[in-house]
Amino acid sequence: MNQPYSPSVAVPAASPLATNKVLRNTYLLLSMTLVFSAVMAGISMALGVPRGAGMICSLVALGLLWFVVPRTANSANGLISVFAVTGLLGFGLGPVLNAYLHGFANGGQIVMLAMGGTGVTFVGLSAYALRTQKDFSFMRQALFAGVMIAFVAAIGLVVASLFGFYFQPLALAISAAFVVLMCGMILYQTGEIINGGETNYIMATIGLYVAIYNLFTSLLHLLGFGMGED
Repeated sequence: MNQPYSPSVAVPAASPLATNKVLRNTYLLLSMTLVFSAVMAGISMALGVPRGAGMICSLVALGLLWFVVPRTANSANGLISVFAVTGLLGFGLGPVLNAYLHGFANGGQIVMLAMGGTGVTFVGLSAYALRTQKDFSFMRQALFAGVMIAFVAAIGLVVASLFGFYFQPLALAISAAFVVLMCGMILYQTGEIINGGETNYIMATIGLYVAIYNLFTSLLHLLGFGMGED
């Protein structure tokens, strides 16, 4: 399930030294959470965790993302919260990856393309934001509104599928929308860090992680539809 973005509260601009520290800490923590998430996904895949259990993990992670991370971001407990969220999301991703690997003859290729596409997109957008140092705060309201609309649509689609109704074109449109929105979120969040709008590296990390997670799962869905071989 795609995860909605959890916004942070706007704060006064920080000094260049503080900004560089936030950026360094953010990328360090982000790399650690991505590795941890990948390990948890591997464990989940090895255990053959069912799709339902993966969905529960994602829902628990969503609750922590919205109600725990913001409240603990200014303490050491914030690190625990971040690893809990990313670990649960990684664990919940295991059944999805197994479904692609075992459901398509070229499932491994699809997963690797989605992973590579996510990595190239993140590095490219981050490099652009860092090089230009543009202020992307003007995108904030449009991005958050778009994410909430797409997330509600995704929830509605999941509920409808439980009753036997699944509209493939809508599912593809939601995934495409999340790809565009998450690209915008990467630009926005990186811009906030380098321009001093985000001074909490824990909130910055979780924002970028969620963007990467949603970008990967959305690309996975689109590639699976476009090039999946039975």
